[in-house]
Amino acid sequence: MECVQRHARSSRRQPKRSRGARISESRADGSPLADPEVEETVKRTVQPYFVLQGNVCALLATKDHVNLFLYDGGLAPDPHGIITSGHGNSTGRTISYYQGDVIPEGPLLDILRAIIADNRAGGWRRLKAQNPR
Repeated sequence: MECVQRHARSSRRQPKRSRGARISESRADGSPLADPEVEETVKRTVQPYFVLQGNVCALLATKDHVNLFLYDGGLAPDPHGIITSGHGNSTGRTISYYQGDVIPEGPLLDILRAIIADNRAGGWRRLKAQNPR
């Protein structure tokens, strides 16, 4: 979690390439805590992704915040209301963190664990096809 906060503070000062490299060296963003089998990779040369039998989440820094993209197909429950955008999106949602934000580790890990469980069950596309709303 600390890595996301540190990444938001320093994103304006670093070129994109070094931002991605710094995060991939760190692994302190919380994703690996959700499951020890989660792996980190860098896609599109700069974007850190966390994967386990499919995408789980990705980080993207902007000038004033960090977006955590959740690849959940809108299926992961969010009882604490930490998801900030993409509520009507059929493929994924986003949590935005600004400098100084407190990251609610328990609710975030619950969402990440739900995404990982869905990936292990065949992925959100397969689950949605089996159980259309």
